[in-house]
Amino acid sequence: MMTATYLVTGGMGCIGAWTLYHLVRQGKRAVCFDLNDDRHRLDLLLTRDEQQQITFVRGDLTDTALVRGLFETHGITHVVHLGALQVPFCRANPPAGAQVNVTGTVNIFEAARHAGVSHVAYASSVAVYGPPELYPPGALAADAPVAPRTLYGVYKVANEQMARVYWHDHGIGSTALRPYTVYGLGRDQGLTSEPTKAMLAAARGEDFHIGF
Repeated sequence: MMTATYLVTGGMGCIGAWTLYHLVRQGKRAVCFDLNDDRHRLDLLLTRDEQQQITFVRGDLTDTALVRGLFETHGITHVVHLGALQVPFCRANPPAGAQVNVTGTVNIFEAARHAGVSHVAYASSVAVYGPPELYPPGALAADAPVAPRTLYGVYKVANEQMARVYWHDHGIGSTALRPYTVYGLGRDQGLTSEPTKAMLAAARGEDFHIGF
């Protein structure tokens, strides 16, 4: 029986680092794939000795051959796809945002298909929705109409629809999570990092303005 091996893309990000933390704590075999090799978020959660339980691979999601080889080389059986460029980066460089966030996600699904991996968990975003005035009061239904106001949100909608096609065409199941505001230890970058920065400022006795 093949040993379960969990691929975490974007493992150097906030959610990725926490995902790796829990995999290590549960004794799971984890492979971290990221273009960035800065471990400062992981260092907040795991000692360097604990991090030795993780296999680190530096690479680009847009490199189709590299991504496919990653699955083959490490015997990937489970996927948590979190790698992406965030809202400000997509706004500043739309082509790069589309390459990483959309083409990179297609590469993950395609590599999973070739490797016989039957399910992909991946990060979508609340950014797929429009402004509050487009929706009725109360909790937002999962099937509420999408109306993204950012390129980042557009790319996430594209990924959700692409995942639907991979299910219909290839039987690859997927779970898309749409986080709202992520905060806490390690959340130091991105449009919604300001609540975390506000907490840090409060701890220092400083003022901080949240811009949204």
